[in-house]
Amino acid sequence: MMRSTRARTISLAIFALILAGTSIGRAQQLGWEGSTGVFVTPLAYTAASPERKVALPTVAYHYLNGGSVLGTFSQISITSGFANRVEFGYTRTIHAAGSNAALSPLWTDGFNTFHGKGALLKENSWKKKWVPAVSLGFNVRSQVRNVGGALLKKDTTNGDIYLAASKTITQFKPVPILITGGIRGSNAQLFGLAGNAPEWAALGFGSVAFVLHGPAKSTVILAAEASQQPNHLQDLPGAVTPTTLVYAVRVLPSAKLRLNVDFGMLQGPGRIASGVDLQARARPAFAVSYKF
Repeated sequence: MMRSTRARTISLAIFALILAGTSIGRAQQLGWEGSTGVFVTPLAYTAASPERKVALPTVAYHYLNGGSVLGTFSQISITSGFANRVEFGYTRTIHAAGSNAALSPLWTDGFNTFHGKGALLKENSWKKKWVPAVSLGFNVRSQVRNVGGALLKKDTTNGDIYLAASKTITQFKPVPILITGGIRGSNAQLFGLAGNAPEWAALGFGSVAFVLHGPAKSTVILAAEASQQPNHLQDLPGAVTPTTLVYAVRVLPSAKLRLNVDFGMLQGPGRIASGVDLQARARPAFAVSYKF
């Protein structure tokens, strides 16, 4: 109980700092693990930064109500960019335990994520409007003690390496469309939230987003994304995990503000084995990003 209370206190304090300031600039769109992305999947774009310089950081807070089994997760991220081609950052996952006496003990305090991404190809290169942005990125997670780590009472490490391509289609002038597809190699289950997979696997991911004009000069982005997960969980034989789906809304209140707010709905794992229901279907999530 003390750990849960401390986690909530830390999360709320950092969340307040993120919201404390507003200044003129462009919003930065950080995903769940801190990279430039939609809600849980990355985009091929990198954090905006000056040529030959390191940018001031972007900070983000993500919250997921994972349900009575998984508990709640708060993500505190800081990300910067260099030379308008590279981004790098750190995310701390803070966990508050669920209330299921049998399964919730498989999820513990939290873990670290270090991430980076580099642009291999800029969008519209060679003045060709059909050329997408292409990037190579990675995530490394440490101190992961979920599911298998909790059963064995030890910290584990997992990671991803991915290739992403993104294209903003502006020919539909009333509603620009942003499409992303990619492949990642991973031994993480549900981005580390469900611990490790027994082996590395090649997994697909993708997203589509529609950019709309909102009230009072705001911008509203409607998005859907999918991310394949490894079939099985390490140290939990017989468990099978489905592809993760997320439906999200991103609101940029004004082009003059460096702030954006996200709302999402996670279609996560439910019944993964006989007698094991993680109850993570239709779980609500919230996020806010602010660029200094």
